[in-house]
Amino acid sequence: MSYDLFGNPDPTPSQRGGSLSGASNPEAPLAVRLRPRNLDEIVGQQHLLKAGSPLRRLADGQPMSVFLWGPPGVGKTTIASVVSQATNRRFVELSAVTAGVKEVRAELDEARRELARGCGTVLFVDEVHRFSKAQQDVLLPAVENRLVTLIAATTENPSFSVISPLLSRSLLLRLQPLTNDDLSVLLDRALTDERGVARSTGELFELADDARDLILRLAGGDARRALTYLEESAAAADAKGEGVITLASVESSADRAAVRYDKDGDQHYDVISAFIKSIRGSDVDAALHYLARMLEAGEDPRFIARRLMISASEDIGMAASGVLQTCVAAAQAVQLLGMPEARITLAHATVAAATAPKSNAAYLAINAAIADVRSGKGGLVPPHLRDAHYAGAEKLGHGKGYKYAHDYPHGVAPQVYLPDDLVGTEYYRPTGHGQEAAIAERLAALRALLGEG
Repeated sequence: MSYDLFGNPDPTPSQRGGSLSGASNPEAPLAVRLRPRNLDEIVGQQHLLKAGSPLRRLADGQPMSVFLWGPPGVGKTTIASVVSQATNRRFVELSAVTAGVKEVRAELDEARRELARGCGTVLFVDEVHRFSKAQQDVLLPAVENRLVTLIAATTENPSFSVISPLLSRSLLLRLQPLTNDDLSVLLDRALTDERGVARSTGELFELADDARDLILRLAGGDARRALTYLEESAAAADAKGEGVITLASVESSADRAAVRYDKDGDQHYDVISAFIKSIRGSDVDAALHYLARMLEAGEDPRFIARRLMISASEDIGMAASGVLQTCVAAAQAVQLLGMPEARITLAHATVAAATAPKSNAAYLAINAAIADVRSGKGGLVPPHLRDAHYAGAEKLGHGKGYKYAHDYPHGVAPQVYLPDDLVGTEYYRPTGHGQEAAIAERLAALRALLGEG
């Protein structure tokens, strides 16, 4: 800690290495150089940046401890960086990957000495979910007594990775994934800001629209990744003497070809159509190819899961009724897992659907039944099937003559169930595929028994 000529703490915050150091280094990565200098420069997370919000009060110097929870590249370290520049308190950064109990105790002892001299400490702990229980226990008294202002960043749910006493003495702030609009603002800033990318001649780069789209897709909501791709693409363009960052420059830098796919255009509908038709046609390899194209292009995995559930009933149905359960489970898993792990679950469901025996009998059955209803067919419900549980129903003849199925052989009561004008209609016509072959045999026997009524 340094002091001025009068023995007062130097207001310049100090940093102990880590990911927040070196932002002023011209050789530092673009994502480090371009870190916001104040809260107003932060993109996204507007739900946490309103007037009077905890982050605003934290940056204004109010002592508190917060846990920042969110996926990689959404601004957790950036927020800590802004606080380190906005406050006159001493700033210390620890990484849970490298710091042990000894290092934590040493920093807290130093914070106690500095507090006695009138200087508070902001302690930033990156990847706090990696701290052991013992390390977290060491932090607890310091947080409880406000010896330090703790800013802890984590990609894991703190409810499962942080001890309850520590969490209960802190605010939990959840950061949201950055949108493409958020990332686009960052890309524009990097192209024009003096800390950003520029040609070796000092001239500014232009970013082609298709190159921008590919960077946004590859970034997947991660600001650090987006800026890294832009920096490498700019270097590739500069090496070729080009002032425009093209799609080819991004492809060569990312070592990844752009997937021609417009989520709001023809490709969206064409590829999902090919995916479903490949499943219907039982070509598992083609189905996996189109699944991969959608995932690599950044298609919403929840959309793919919904289409798989539809296919499980429309194209497979009772021929392999368990496939629907698999697809529903996959949809739930997608919600819980997110990408990239969700790709495995979607592949599981795709393989199950493509290799299953197929039947559209249930799909055709409901369509035929709906067509009859829309055409006006279907008279009154037969009296013996009507509700007979309310007062006066018996006088109306409701339920009279009803045969209780469990009183009959095979649990089948032979009686008329359809309205009079539809008696004898058969909507469901099972195929002989897979499990539906056995259902077809059973249905023939059921219809024979019902016909005796």
